[in-house]
Amino acid sequence: MKDMKSPVVFEGHSDNRIAGDMHEPRGEIHGDPVLLLHGGGQTRHAWGGAARRIADSGHTAFTIDLRGHGDSAWMENKAYALDDYAQDAIAVCRQITAKVGKPPVLVGASLGGISGLLAAHRGGPDLLSGLILVDITPHMDPDGVSRVQGFMSERMREGFATLEEAAAAIAAYLPHRPPPRSLDGLAKNLRKGDDGRYRWHWDPAFIDGPRTVNTDGEAVQQNLIDAARGLSIPVLLVRGQQSELVTEEAVREFREMVPHAEFVDVSGAGHMVAGDHNDAFNDAVLGFLDTLEKRT
Repeated sequence: MKDMKSPVVFEGHSDNRIAGDMHEPRGEIHGDPVLLLHGGGQTRHAWGGAARRIADSGHTAFTIDLRGHGDSAWMENKAYALDDYAQDAIAVCRQITAKVGKPPVLVGASLGGISGLLAAHRGGPDLLSGLILVDITPHMDPDGVSRVQGFMSERMREGFATLEEAAAAIAAYLPHRPPPRSLDGLAKNLRKGDDGRYRWHWDPAFIDGPRTVNTDGEAVQQNLIDAARGLSIPVLLVRGQQSELVTEEAVREFREMVPHAEFVDVSGAGHMVAGDHNDAFNDAVLGFLDTLEKRT
């Protein structure tokens, strides 16, 4: 069967190169385009089969590498603040709208979700057709955040001697997840240096640079709360039931901020919902996209 995935390049807010893939439907296009934004420290390949499932349901799906990640440009000025990612999301959404003729539904996991939430607020009501937040709300458990960031930073400069060593580190961090049958997927999230060692495929300045996601403190949380309260587009929150970041209380608070939001709690999944329970995640996303089609 013909591969309906092709590379695509967008221009970020800072004229930075944003690499991505466009997944086209094999049949008739009958839904809004979909933009999938990965979490911090991941790449566009983290979505696995989700983009293909979305495309097969009739939507043109775009997966991109966030700035400083994967094949997208690393920023010489170390501009990795949340606002930088939000502005990139706005720029990409507008380019998708110009290309396809419809504003996209944005699916954002973790950092991608924060970027999408802020983008929806700052980009105006016509930027998006809908917003799917994957295990992220304005209120994140600080211990969970510290655990995630600790894992990301622990070996970011030292790296790993082999892919197997990297896989073992992930298995220790995510003991509930079955080991992969192949390391091909993991290889896409690592880069091999001149010294032969494998390192995560993102700029270390994303974690320890002068403008990182961690420097804005309480002001960022208030911005996220304001953004959530201002949402008027269709919204779906997908939470991993064993999430380290999003508690049940955080879900209740979010649903008070966004009363019209739909909610799906995926059992057997932690913060990495799409990777932990891909079928259930895809079902939730496709169900939401189907309801959007029926409204139009």
